[in-house]
Amino acid sequence: MGMRELFSLVQRDYEEDAPLFIRPSARLIVIKDNRVLMVYSQRDDYYKFPGGGIEEGEDPLSALFREAEEEAGIKVDETSIREYGNVHREEKGEHGDHFIQENYYYFGEIAERTQQHLDRYEAEEGFTPVWADPQEVIETNLKNASGNKEPVMLIREAKVLQLLITEGYLK
Repeated sequence: MGMRELFSLVQRDYEEDAPLFIRPSARLIVIKDNRVLMVYSQRDDYYKFPGGGIEEGEDPLSALFREAEEEAGIKVDETSIREYGNVHREEKGEHGDHFIQENYYYFGEIAERTQQHLDRYEAEEGFTPVWADPQEVIETNLKNASGNKEPVMLIREAKVLQLLITEGYLK
């Protein structure tokens, strides 16, 4: 049995015969005192859950642990992991392909703080881990989605936070 689908974001803006580009991802939800651990882009003023693409030969949890350390500078307590759900995303990719992404969200706790290991674009964006107010994240992401190169990602993160509020995980 697969992970429950939280919602789908499908933009039919790709050509029917466009080549497929499939890039699943794993994302971490850490909640403490009604704040949520997010990665903030200082350059582009948006928030995202720590996480990212699952590399070839990697399982979702290995990707989650690797990405959380790279982007947020944390080691995840592997015994704390619980599935939350999946967001299905389809749209025209940046190279004109038909981009498909399953985004696997997991609850987890921080085992320890380490150093961030940002790649070039993450460093250029000024990725910074922050304990954020969920309503502020939702407002910021929805306000800035139209000007961003990846509006669907910003909307996705806002919708996941809204669902966490609706389901009683956050206020």
